[in-house]
Parts: sequence; structure tokens; C-alpha cells
Amino acid sequence: MTAILGISAFYHDSAAAIVLDGKIIAAAQEERFTRVKHDSSFPNNAVEFVLKFSNLKLSDVDHIVFFEKPFLKFERLLETYVAFAPRGFAQFTKAMPIWLRDKLFQKKMLLNLLKGIDNNFKDENKIFFSEHHLSHAASAFYPSPFNEAVILTADGVGEWATTTVAVGKGNELNIQKEIHFPHSLGLLYSAFTYYTGFKVNSGEYKLMGLAPYGEPKYYRQIRDNLIDIKEDGSFRLNQDFFNYATGLTMTNNKFHNLFGMKPRNSQQEKITQFHMDVAASIQKITEDVMIALTISLRKEFNIPNSCLAGGVALNCVANGKILKKEIFNNIWIQPAAGDAGGSLGAALAFWHIEQNQERKILKTDEMQGSYLGPMFSQEEIEKKLQDLGAKFEILSEENLIRKTSEDLCKGNVIGWFQGRMEFGPRALGARSILGDPRSTSMQKNLNLKIKYRESFRPFAPSVMREDLSEWFEMDCDSPYMLLVSDVLKSKRRLMTKDEESLFGIDKLNVKRSDIPAVTHVDYSARIQTVHKETNAKYYKLLSEFKKKTGCPILVNTSFNVRGEPIVNTPEDAFNCFMGTELDVLAIGNCYLNKEKQTKSLRKDYKTKYELD
Repeated sequence: MTAILGISAFYHDSAAAIVLDGKIIAAAQEERFTRVKHDSSFPNNAVEFVLKFSNLKLSDVDHIVFFEKPFLKFERLLETYVAFAPRGFAQFTKAMPIWLRDKLFQKKMLLNLLKGIDNNFKDENKIFFSEHHLSHAASAFYPSPFNEAVILTADGVGEWATTTVAVGKGNELNIQKEIHFPHSLGLLYSAFTYYTGFKVNSGEYKLMGLAPYGEPKYYRQIRDNLIDIKEDGSFRLNQDFFNYATGLTMTNNKFHNLFGMKPRNSQQEKITQFHMDVAASIQKITEDVMIALTISLRKEFNIPNSCLAGGVALNCVANGKILKKEIFNNIWIQPAAGDAGGSLGAALAFWHIEQNQERKILKTDEMQGSYLGPMFSQEEIEKKLQDLGAKFEILSEENLIRKTSEDLCKGNVIGWFQGRMEFGPRALGARSILGDPRSTSMQKNLNLKIKYRESFRPFAPSVMREDLSEWFEMDCDSPYMLLVSDVLKSKRRLMTKDEESLFGIDKLNVKRSDIPAVTHVDYSARIQTVHKETNAKYYKLLSEFKKKTGCPILVNTSFNVRGEPIVNTPEDAFNCFMGTELDVLAIGNCYLNKEKQTKSLRKDYKTKYELD
């Protein structure tokens, strides 16, 4: 048996994954253990978890693969500073000491960090490095259900590459073409994330959620000044308007003057129609680039299957537009498409490319629903809840499903903690908060009273796979909540003239469909299809809810509050339950009602986590 440990660390979303003879065994993000959102530190806890789950010590591992090559990244930084000199001197003086002290000699540093986990680990020859975008591409292709595919990776930047095209066939994976820094679709989107007052590498999904409230009024300004998009989707950014290559901010005064406004201060300024229109404009630009790229790739390679990876692949709206145009016959997206997934990709790349091992291709995929994280036995859950002073009843699975569905029908909001934790940024019915999608007040209440976040943020529907096409304009698997589709016209509600004339955030409170809690203002929804093969318990809950209501859909959002990583342990779940206005916690076969809990155990979660 060959054990390969993949590691992603030091930038954002650190993670670890383990692969045994090519099979994905376990993977987890460090943030879930440390409770620090997007934790970039070395993933000690994640490494310890994947080893323990695999019944291995670190010294038993045959190969350890880091998700990028530090020397190549250093080369890019150095050449960038030289190219832009004397601009960027402040950033240069800040970055270089760190690189020269730590990151450049990463193999030695990794060895020392690994010794902290297992003092018996001494063989630095077991440590290898994969290129950043190769790790991304491998994470998308090798677990996919395709023997052959074109893989498009788009993100901020790896070592040099910001966008890459690879072709995979069998166990082979070869990068065909690249776009290099500073020309980056991911960094362009992040520049607008920064400009609209959201946190870079965290708030991009907020920008995407804000876009439907606006009109792309600034589309032309962006096309004429910021980005030159070629017919094949390749592009160049005008660096006169950006500061990310040499400064400590994303944009500069020339950028701000172009739009007539300085970046929004999130602490002092509210979101206005201007920010909504800016969001709509950059979202359309992103969609245009991704669509043009995929069209040209289909023509060039004539391969019917496509895989997507990299942070831009988490833009589920753009993914949905690509799907709708039927450019490729099939699309598969890595659920941990960002840097966390690089840990898995690095391990798989080593197994298949470096060791030339054949693939075993499954009809669905090899991600096992992305349920690759920790799990807790019923005995462990009961003991922890008892230690915390929780009051609960123990139900059979049948009664748990029945009671949860009854409470959902009453309008109660449920904390749902079952089985193995998800790998990736989406809660997929293992660490989820659930609600009734038919409720007109559910979206607002979830945002303001439970998630403690902006009211404009949309929620996703979980739907039984066989019922998908009866509710949405889509009929393909979307198990990882990475595709957006529109609600069927037959399920929509006609707007009044007054409602149609509303602008911006005023659109929020209009009932648009039979499932208003998961219908965005443009009638779209970010869909998760639920399959009994990968999550039987969650599937049973949806089935029971359908029996009671005729609706095979639930609101599904991540089990956390704004700024908090998704809950990992029973203690995390109970604390979040007691710190919010959640009504019920279903954890394992334990059922907790908020009204029955000791009031002194209540917590104030509104200010517990730094806002993201």
C-alpha cells in the first residue's frame, strides 16, 4: 500500500488530504479545527486528522506532496518587483525578509513542522512539490467520472500561471497553455471585491450574490479600460488601474476615478445601488471570459467533457451560464475548487503522474459526495452533550427524520449535524442549517437572526435528484452546489407592476416563486442535488418533507455564523446552536429543542467572530 499525504498551506485555506493506492480516504481544512476562517497556517490539525482516520503515523506515509513550488513563486515575486521598479518597493521590503527567512527554504521548514506532528519523521526525501495549477487540474480531473477531459483552471495566481488549460486522458494530465501574472481573472474579480468593501479571498461570493440586485451599467467602462478580452477568451489587464502587483491594496486612484468613487468602507458606508451595479458589471465580464474560453477550448480540442478548478470555479453563476449554453456535453467541478483542494490534487498528481498509476473511473465521481472529514459516533456525541449540560432526547433514525420534518413544516430552523464533515466551502447536508423553502420570511430571518449577515445574501436549495427538473430549468447532477439554474416558470409568481419597478435591495422582500426562500431576485438558485447513494440520511429527510408538503426541497446553508468556519465537532454545533436563534439541533440521533435548554448556557454569537 502506498500512502500519499497532500498539503496546502501558507496562503489561505490550508488543508490536508490522504490518498491510499490512489483512493481518496480523508481530507479537511485547517479552519475547521482552529476556528479561524480561511486559516493559512500549517495544517497540523488537518494532517493529524487524516492520518488518524487512515490508521497511519506520519512515518508510515510514503510521500508528502506540497501543492506548489516555492522557488517558482519566489521567481515570480522577484521578477515582478524588478519589472515594476521603483513601484512596489514598500511591498518588496515587506515580502523579501519573509521569503528569504522561511518560504524559500520550504523543504526544511516543512520537515521541522512535520517533526512537530511525529518526532520519528526524519526523511526529507519523502517531501515533494507540485506546481500550483497542476495540483488544481489534478484535483478536478482525477476524481471526475471522465476518462478524457479538458481542464480549465482559473484563480488569482499560482507560481506564475493565473489561467491554465490542461488535457487529461486516462492517468495522463498535460498542461497545454497558460495565462501568466499579472493578467488574472481571479485578481480582477478580487479587485472589485475590495472596491465594493468586501474582504479579498473571502467576500467574492458576496459580490456574486450582490450582482442580481444591479444592472451591468459599468460593463463598457471595464471592457474599454481594464481588460482586453480576445475572441478565444484570453485576456490582458491594464495594470495602470491596479495596485496588486506592487502595492498593498488591490486598486489605485486611477481605478477609483474611472468609476467616480473611492472603495467602500464597510465599517462606515452602506451598500448602495452603485455597488450593486458594479457587482453586476464585473460578474458579466467574468461570465463573458469563462464562456469565451470554454467555447474556444471545445472547438480546439473537440473533447466533450470539461472539468473546472481554481477559485473562479466557485463562481457558480458563471458555471451555470456555461452549462446552459451546452458548450460541453458534461461538466464536473471539484467541490474544493480553491486552494484547499490543492492538497488533494497534489497527492493525486503524484500518484498518477509521478508514479504512473492507472485510474479507476467511477460513474459518479470519486469524491464520495465530498464527505471526507471527521465524524463522531453516537456514544461520542452523547457524552459531549452531557458534558456541556445539554438537554436532549435520543431518537431512532426513523423518528429523528419524522420529528425534524415536522419541525421544518412548523417554520422552525434546524441545525443538522450528521456523518462526515464536508470538504470544501459548501455545507452539503452534513454540517447544515435547514429551513422550509416555501416560507416568505425564511431568507431574511436566516440572514439577520441566525447567520448575522447581510440581508441580501441568497440561500441554496437542496433537492432530491429525481425531482430536480420538476422545479428547476436543469436536469443534471449538481451534488456540490456549484451550478446555478433558474426556477421553472411554472413555479414562479407573476410580479405586479409596482414590484417589477423596484430597484436594488427593495427586490428582496418580493415573493417570486413557490419556493421564495431559495429563489434569488433574478429567479436563479444555487442547486445541490441530493443522492441517496452518498447521503442516505439527508435524502430520507427530504423524502419525508416531500411526503408532508409535496415539496422535495429544503433551504440548506452552512452551519455557522458570519465569520465562523463551518462547525466541525459536537461542541462547535452546540455552541452555535446556543449562540443563535436556531430552534432545533439534530446531531446524530440526539434531538435538542432550544426552549428546553438551560438559559445560562446561552451565548452571544453576534460579536464572537470577526466579520468576513
